[in-house]
Amino acid sequence: MSVEIVFWTVVLARFALPLFIPLFPLPAIIACLLLDGVDQTIFQTFGYDPPFYQGYDKAMDVFYLSIAYLASLRNWTNPSAVRVSRFLFFYRQIGVVAFELTGARWLLMVFPNTFEYFFIAYEGVRTRRNPLRYSFKFWVIVAAAIWIFVKLPQEYWIHIAQLDLTDTIRDVSWFLPTLIVAVLALLAVVWFVVRPRLSPADWSWKFRADPLPEGIDEASERAAYQAAHRKFLDSTTLEKAFLIGLISIIFGEVLPGVEASSLQVFLGIAVFVVINAAIGLWAARRGYSWNSAAVSFGIVFAVNVVLVVLADVLLRRGPGQLHLVDGLFFIFLFSILTTLYDRYRPIADYRAEHSDRTGAER
Repeated sequence: MSVEIVFWTVVLARFALPLFIPLFPLPAIIACLLLDGVDQTIFQTFGYDPPFYQGYDKAMDVFYLSIAYLASLRNWTNPSAVRVSRFLFFYRQIGVVAFELTGARWLLMVFPNTFEYFFIAYEGVRTRRNPLRYSFKFWVIVAAAIWIFVKLPQEYWIHIAQLDLTDTIRDVSWFLPTLIVAVLALLAVVWFVVRPRLSPADWSWKFRADPLPEGIDEASERAAYQAAHRKFLDSTTLEKAFLIGLISIIFGEVLPGVEASSLQVFLGIAVFVVINAAIGLWAARRGYSWNSAAVSFGIVFAVNVVLVVLADVLLRRGPGQLHLVDGLFFIFLFSILTTLYDRYRPIADYRAEHSDRTGAER
């Protein structure tokens, strides 16, 4: 097998796997996590070191975590867990932006990636139990446990001590046996101590996402789309601008062809978000919407390509512009995140409003 085939297989998999997270949350994010951990090893096995891949690798890490956050808006039935998820996700992105701007590695330990494992924990619970069983306090405790006992040691290992698991296993003879014993001990505690104390499961194993709530089902996502565009300068637009702006700063710092400053990237993305929201509002008021996510993405992508070309023609004055490949990559990711946010945020709002109304009635 040629190295080009191997390279493009890995790259396409890193693009494609995150798109399965909204439908198969737990299997898809674990697959993304595993592929992220072995992609460089795969390249090394075939004697290939792709130029500039490290930047794209970091960008794709942010991409699949962003898709996971958006999937939580679509799928999670417990609004309390969504609030915890939102905090963890944005907290981490702020830390990554600060790290990319300063280079201070300790920031990655102060702002650990607790969100990813919290997402896995929630979906692990959902495979057998109804997440609505559990209160806001429960989800905060889960997040705190992951933060303190899992992510802090891991972030220290990776970013402060800068140790590599493969190298440590090779160089330290006692490390692998100790690791195996620790994992087996943890599994034994879970199986013999935790499992017998768990309440009965609510259903058999469930790995596919739950159906959308009545009132916003797959056949009526047009209503969700229109609800997302009632106003183009509301809290939804601000969150979307903040979300995609932070992510775009990270992309701008790690991609090799981006010459714009972080402020230019953030402001430029914010302008694009507002323009997209205005176009969405105009389309919704005229009854234009699309049930197909693929069609919606295609239209958003085409519109943004036109906007970028126009901006390039009107504003080209030297430095501070994207190369063609990086520009298309930027637009591609921006369009996916915009499309999914517009379709999934109204679902989370619907659930939160319904939960508040139910609680008030009680």
